[in-house]
Amino acid sequence: MLLRKIILSILGIALVVGAILFSNYLIANKNKPKPQRPKVVKTVFTDTVNNSTIPIVISASGNLVAKRRVELFSEVQGIFKGGSKLFKPGQAYRRGESLIRIDASEYYASVQSAKSNLYNAIAAIMPDLRLDFPEVYPKWQSYIASFDLNKSTPALPQMTTEKENYFITGRGIVSNYYNVKNLEQRLSKYTINAPFSGVLTEALVTEGSLVRNGQKLGEFIDTSVYEMQVSISKSYSDFLKVGEPVVLNSLDGLKTYNGKVVRINGSVDLATQTITVFIEVANSDLQEGLYLEAQLEARDEPDAIEIDRSLLLDSNEIFAVKDSMLMTIPAKPVYFSDTKVVLKNVADGTVILSKPVPGAYSGMLVKPYVSTENQ
Repeated sequence: MLLRKIILSILGIALVVGAILFSNYLIANKNKPKPQRPKVVKTVFTDTVNNSTIPIVISASGNLVAKRRVELFSEVQGIFKGGSKLFKPGQAYRRGESLIRIDASEYYASVQSAKSNLYNAIAAIMPDLRLDFPEVYPKWQSYIASFDLNKSTPALPQMTTEKENYFITGRGIVSNYYNVKNLEQRLSKYTINAPFSGVLTEALVTEGSLVRNGQKLGEFIDTSVYEMQVSISKSYSDFLKVGEPVVLNSLDGLKTYNGKVVRINGSVDLATQTITVFIEVANSDLQEGLYLEAQLEARDEPDAIEIDRSLLLDSNEIFAVKDSMLMTIPAKPVYFSDTKVVLKNVADGTVILSKPVPGAYSGMLVKPYVSTENQ
């Protein structure tokens, strides 16, 4: 029993001593100053604001389409005859050159028959004209003398008197003449000539095939002038004018072409609230379907600056540097492009960030970057 009391007394004393030592340790650590972290000053890239007149350039893109194109259809029926050039896509033709020739031998014979009937009808009335209308006989004699069955039928002599008109009309001369001209007009449809110099882009028939009335034969385009259709926001329609120059760039940026605005659609697309602008461009390197990017100069914005869009905050503020510290200042955006934004109401001489800083905040300590070349 005595031994047990001695052991408990020793344990109690040990606990009291341990508690006193532990409390002294805590007090000593509490008063010990904490190590301070060194302040990190980031180096930033800056620019000094110098307001100037900024041209508002609208970017748009689209595909080139030939300004002049013809879809070739047949108005007659017959066998497609071969010519000096193959009727194949990519084949070039000069203006007036025969694109398509359809066999018209049978129809040509009927035209010649009608022309012969007209000639015979005029020849049959010549004796009566000499006796009853000697004053008009010379002009009709001259007409029949110049009549050539292998050439287009010339226009009938002008009838100057009412009696002459009744006489000629009563003999069926006028009706025969217009019948011949109608047949000649249809005969011309057996040959389709190129309305302009260009290239055949589509060929749907081959030589020797039967061509039917109303059948599409192909497509022919002018390769000298192209148009590009682009959609522009309605807010910029007032600044675009017909005749405005346009710079067109290829996707790789290696080639540049000069074009101009030739038409502006007067209606606004209900879904997108955009208007359609047509740009004309001419260059021997261009081809239909080529994708280009257009830069349209809409207007000039005075007293403004242009910076990267990434530098503008959602609150329409930008970071400025003052006394080696970042601070936010308000700005008024007037135009956004894909990568740039045009701002107003930023005072000249203000030092602003030229490149974004990760984790930037107002009050952050910074150090503007100074190039060694300027030292």
